[in-house]
Amino acid sequence: MPLSVIRGGARRLAARVGKYEVPARHASCSPQTEGSVVALAEARRFISDAMRAVGTAKDNADFLAEVLVEADYRGHYSHGLNRLELYVDDVAAGSCLPAAQPRLLREGPSTAWVDGGHGLGPVVGRFCMQLAIDKAQQTGVGWVVAKGSNHYGIAGWYSMQALKKKMMGMSFTNTSPLVSPTRSKGAALGTNPISLAVPAGSDSYVLDMATTAVALGKVEMQRRRGEPLPPGWAQGPDGAATADAELAYKTQCLMPLGGAEDSSGYKGYGLALMVETFCGLLAGSAYGPDIRRWGSSGQNADLGQCFIAVDPAAFAPGFEDRAADLLSRLRTMEPADPSRPVLVPGDPERAHMDHVNKQGGVRYVPQQVESSEKLAKKLKISAMKILS
Repeated sequence: MPLSVIRGGARRLAARVGKYEVPARHASCSPQTEGSVVALAEARRFISDAMRAVGTAKDNADFLAEVLVEADYRGHYSHGLNRLELYVDDVAAGSCLPAAQPRLLREGPSTAWVDGGHGLGPVVGRFCMQLAIDKAQQTGVGWVVAKGSNHYGIAGWYSMQALKKKMMGMSFTNTSPLVSPTRSKGAALGTNPISLAVPAGSDSYVLDMATTAVALGKVEMQRRRGEPLPPGWAQGPDGAATADAELAYKTQCLMPLGGAEDSSGYKGYGLALMVETFCGLLAGSAYGPDIRRWGSSGQNADLGQCFIAVDPAAFAPGFEDRAADLLSRLRTMEPADPSRPVLVPGDPERAHMDHVNKQGGVRYVPQQVESSEKLAKKLKISAMKILS
């Protein structure tokens, strides 16, 4: 199929997808229906001001704000403004060093091992992903791991950087132990997200997912809204699944992707272990149950992260044509429900970004706005200006 035909089809399909409203029960990136709209630039200003108030340099504060607001823009509300207090608390407690710069510990033509120096996760991630891309431009593949890092926002921000160079990008991080291995009552692994970004001519797909049914931030958002949890998200202290968001948040024991063993939860457990291998074990950081408990700002997180770039030009020619063709064919599959077209990873985020653009900003739920106002008073900075 000629690339021009594929690209034309992709544009028409993108318009279709843009009209699609993602159901909240199925997607983390469904638009918020209640709360206040804040302009993207204003949300960035507020986050940057908050980080500068605890001693972060302007450049690093601005970049952190870019990464967090990008999460909200794409509809991943658990990893945007919702995470600001975590960063503020870590810097204020001294467990995250906002001026730290990543440094190379070991390097080969296609590989590198980096010490993040307990710096800001996004600063470490940006350095490592760019290094992976640089290596892929030279050898076809770049694989970089880092220890001594912190929470870095959405994994997809880093994988998407490779798209700018027509490369595939991958990003992984370990996290605080929040996930119960199949058959366990307690948590031993993190939500350990996976992201893969793939170029396809004028199109692309971006997979960005936790290896749990949801990230803890989704439980936190349900708790903020006062809504019950869907089945298979989390378990209580007795090891049984729970719909109580408050109990689940206190227990901090999420179920792996797939839920219980009889619904293939062991596969999500296996994926989480794979990410832990790429990050904690390969990078020499803290790993598994040794990582600090979620919200424990008094000690270093010492997260491990992994960043990969692959240049398709180093392999069979015509990669982007085939990728574009595959995405087009997937999207044009006959849907079971005509009102809900078949999507590819990244389509719900595109629809959400279009929604944000039309309403003039991101809509934050009342509890988030209230929390941000309390933080503004605490840090003596200007609160976010509300558009509507």
